[in-house]
Amino acid sequence: MLTTDDADDDGDGGSSDRRRKDLLQDLVKELREPITMTVDKGHTNTAFVGDEAINGKKPPQAKTIDPNMYTLEIQEKKPGLEVEYYDPYQHRLVEHPTTNNETLIHLLKGSLGTGILAMPNAFHHAGWTVGVVGTILIGLLCTYCIHLLIKAEYELCKRKRVPSLNYPAVTQTALLEGPEALKPLSKIIIHVVNVFLLIYQLGTCCVYVVFVSSNIKAIADYYMESDTDVRLYMLIILLPLILINWVRNLKFLAPFSTIANFVTLVSFGIILYYIFREPISFEDREKVGTMSGFALFFGTVLFALEAIGVILPLENEMKTPKKFGGNFGVLNKAMVLIVTLYVGMGFFGYLNYGSAIKGSITLNLPEEEILAQCVKGMLAFAIYITHGLACYVAIDITWNDYLKKNLGDSPRSVFYEYIARTVLVLITFLLAVAIPNLELFISLFGALCLSALGIAFPALIQTCTYWHQRQGMAKVWMVAKNSVIGVVAVLGLVIGTSTSMIEIIHTFGHDE
Repeated sequence: MLTTDDADDDGDGGSSDRRRKDLLQDLVKELREPITMTVDKGHTNTAFVGDEAINGKKPPQAKTIDPNMYTLEIQEKKPGLEVEYYDPYQHRLVEHPTTNNETLIHLLKGSLGTGILAMPNAFHHAGWTVGVVGTILIGLLCTYCIHLLIKAEYELCKRKRVPSLNYPAVTQTALLEGPEALKPLSKIIIHVVNVFLLIYQLGTCCVYVVFVSSNIKAIADYYMESDTDVRLYMLIILLPLILINWVRNLKFLAPFSTIANFVTLVSFGIILYYIFREPISFEDREKVGTMSGFALFFGTVLFALEAIGVILPLENEMKTPKKFGGNFGVLNKAMVLIVTLYVGMGFFGYLNYGSAIKGSITLNLPEEEILAQCVKGMLAFAIYITHGLACYVAIDITWNDYLKKNLGDSPRSVFYEYIARTVLVLITFLLAVAIPNLELFISLFGALCLSALGIAFPALIQTCTYWHQRQGMAKVWMVAKNSVIGVVAVLGLVIGTSTSMIEIIHTFGHDE
């Protein structure tokens, strides 16, 4: 090392020594500045979030440097955090996003229909005490399972870096993220979910056909003083029903939906007038029904409460989708209102009409009063013109997911699509003609489809989504909880479906 002593021994003089001393002083001055170098494995994005920001820790401060000590600090990023954080909500491009209130109204419309008119009959099967408690418990279970579905969809969208997923895609993606034993089922599960959705939507259309025909029959039979077979009225409404379902663009059906909503609201108000017009009595009203009656009750309440087919589309279309979930989110507000309305309609409707209650409370309204007959006609009209909306999902699954793959490139593809639409309407018509029993149809499709779509699948989706993320007791609790939910769903499906089928066979055989 060169020192100033060396310069003194140099015999050439002081100019060279001074230059050396100046260079050394400059070098010492520069080296006394702390040097920090960070290796970030190629990140050039100034918005990149490092480990400390993610973990909530403060970044390391530069150490105090001794003047006589020079250090080189190298901070290395941990592997796996190079990918920029992805928020699906920020990447959803919706042309006309809905506000929280609009989403709430859409959710109420999706859950308030023919199902609420069947609630008094459901309370007749279960008894008014079991009916009240059972409706609240089933409502809580359905709401919880919808939350599971929404949270799992968000988590899967983050992992796959996509803005949104529909129900079949969520189920398939979850199985691919879950246990190894379930991954081979991922190719099949998407078709299983589509089949359940298809059966549920076609079942809803069957209920619509029976409801409309039964109410038209009730009006016509009174004024014509005859007892015409309800199947004749089904045949009369068939052709216009096919034409309604030939409408390919939903925006052309929107005005009909608005009219139907207004008519339904007015009709519900008139029905409540008839319910509370007479004093409420508990005489001869059963508190607890039979086991078979509870199975029918379970299917009816599921059919009435669940609007599982519209949950993800509604959440995906929101301006602020984070407001959909949460303790005071849109979903909880809607479900509180829906359960309250259903408990009220079922409880007071059953207390008013007792064992004489029919599949739809509209059929119990006094025939001799014009106002009551107007309610039947208005609701029949409202349900009839919204048949196209109910059948739209079934048409979309059948055509876009399956038939279009083989027929979409054909020059006659539009013609084939109209054929598919017509066939689906005819299927609902033939089922309604075969079994024109409103209450049994509602219970059957509620137990068969919504036990799976509304309860079992969300539990399965959550288990698979977090299978590798949760450890220890958290994982044990998740698996145990969802297993119990799955058992409840399977029991509801098997017992509810079998009971409804037995009742259908008994009723059909008795009629024969």
